[in-house]
Amino acid sequence: MSDKKPGFFKRLFNRGGKKPVATEAIAEVAEEAVVEQREELVAETVNEPEIEVVEQAEIVAEPEVELTIEPEPEPVEQPEIVKQPEPEVEETEPELEEVVEPEPVERLETEKQPEPVESGLEPDDEAAEHEAEVKPEKTGWFGRLRSGLSKSSNALTSGITGIFTKRKLDSETLQELEDILIQADLGIDMAMRITDKVSKDRFDKEIDPLEVKQVLADEVAAVLRPVEIPFSFDDSQQPFVILVVGVNGSGKTTTIGKLGAIASAEGFSVMLAACDTFRAAAIEQLQVWGKRINAQVISRPIGADSAGLAFDALKEAKQQAKDILIIDTAGRLQNKADLMGELEKIVRVLKKQDETAPHAVLLVLDATTGQNAVVQTEVFAKTAGVTGLIMTKLDGTARGGILVAIAEKFKLPVHAIGVGESIDDFQPFDADAFARAIAGLEDE
Repeated sequence: MSDKKPGFFKRLFNRGGKKPVATEAIAEVAEEAVVEQREELVAETVNEPEIEVVEQAEIVAEPEVELTIEPEPEPVEQPEIVKQPEPEVEETEPELEEVVEPEPVERLETEKQPEPVESGLEPDDEAAEHEAEVKPEKTGWFGRLRSGLSKSSNALTSGITGIFTKRKLDSETLQELEDILIQADLGIDMAMRITDKVSKDRFDKEIDPLEVKQVLADEVAAVLRPVEIPFSFDDSQQPFVILVVGVNGSGKTTTIGKLGAIASAEGFSVMLAACDTFRAAAIEQLQVWGKRINAQVISRPIGADSAGLAFDALKEAKQQAKDILIIDTAGRLQNKADLMGELEKIVRVLKKQDETAPHAVLLVLDATTGQNAVVQTEVFAKTAGVTGLIMTKLDGTARGGILVAIAEKFKLPVHAIGVGESIDDFQPFDADAFARAIAGLEDE
């Protein structure tokens, strides 16, 4: 009987090896029963005074031994055990369930954590959609052109919209329009023509800003169409010598690299000559482009005679039967007499081997220089005999109209323009596309 009880209690109350509160209550009840028995025994011995002292000593010792050995308290424990375990079991089991229940709740919450991951995918989807929207502009030339001319276009179109929104056309609005056009470096003559055409049959009437933009695009295109001449060369001239001139920082060396890359892609053999012997960076940059497009680069140490280098490069290109020779030149400020003299010397030396060389002289202009580009065109045209223009960095200025002013004044062919760093951003000049892009209109 005593062997079964510990196992039973252990299974019922002492799960997990912990002493339950119920066993402590049962032990207290057992101790109270023992105390009551002691008091009854002591009361009986009080009536026998003769053996009171002896029996008390024996009784004190004997009950302690008998109480610990005899199983008489067991009947007292059993009824109490039968009544108390059941309610106490019910109390302990819910407590165990309450401890266990929060655990699955926490797991459910952790299982819900992937929800932010799903929402985190939404920005990626939006980015993918945004890239899909941008890609057509990058692949299409007009999209890149309009993006590149956005600074110039925004300056013009925002001003035009601000002037003509809910206002009648009068002398004040025409003056404001003329100021905006001049600030865009379109030139005074162009600004006056546009304002005259806008005011025709519209004076003292409300005018839609879109009409003004259309007039702007038409006038710009009318000036640029005559100079829209693609760059080409005579196959009978071998090598076809291209002399590239321009001030430092205009993008001259990069333009040479892009021209060489385009020619190589079309199957022509190309040689480059680094005749800007005043700058080590220019020589290194041209050598990098040469490796990139698999073109030989003729160079000399810094400070070498640039005219002599040009002479040797032309001789080498003839011996190797190259199709195209592109010559880079020094680009110090155009008001330096020694630079102009250096360019004239290069032209004279080339003509000693080929009277028709150079077959093309391309002036690279930086659109960000504004009206200074007009001065550069005038000086280089007189010194080196410029045959065509290439304008770069149109994406970095709000004064892209300077190309219109130069075209109107010098009537020089505009072969190509650049609106970015990549080769795709360097394209043959399209007068109508340029006019519509700078006026903020969509492609037709």
